[in-house]
Amino acid sequence: MILGINPSSPQCSRAACGDDAVASVVWRNPKIHAPDRRKVWLACAEHVTYLRDFLASRGFPVTIVDGLSDGTDVTLEETS
Repeated sequence: MILGINPSSPQCSRAACGDDAVASVVWRNPKIHAPDRRKVWLACAEHVTYLRDFLASRGFPVTIVDGLSDGTDVTLEETS
């Protein structure tokens, strides 16, 4: 366990949420990340939509993957 994070039980990335993650929110910021770069936030069932909408409202390409993913095999649709 590092800094209170237990890697065997991944938790939601939403602030103050400690629920188990059930999905991966894969995204990138096209202004600072190369096209092949992927960022991943983990989400519990309650916060999947919140986290996706937060990123999409900023114009970031984002997609949801059921379960845990490192994002390497995820194709992001670019926004214009």
